[in-house]
Amino acid sequence: MKKILLACSSGMSTSMLVSKMEEVANNKEIDVEIWAVGQDKAQEDMKKADVLLIGPQMRFMKKKFEAIAGEAGIPLDVIDPIAYGRVDGEAVLNKALELIGD
Repeated sequence: MKKILLACSSGMSTSMLVSKMEEVANNKEIDVEIWAVGQDKAQEDMKKADVLLIGPQMRFMKKKFEAIAGEAGIPLDVIDPIAYGRVDGEAVLNKALELIGD
């Protein structure tokens, strides 16, 4: 099972995106666990994740998270703003799986 963590300012704006990603994963029979947290909890939850995707509104925090993720060997990226705005679960799921290496 792949574990995908999304982080945003409060964890709320990504909850709809998580639902869409889970829907796509279920339809494609991809075994994943996807959850969203606020920036305060992201550092702790990274320890349980295979990949971290951060919301576009948190782009400025990428370097901070890269340092932490690098130590843990977890890939991370900023969610594409267009995919985020469209709540494109498939695009974001594909990006996460690509970063994990699947």
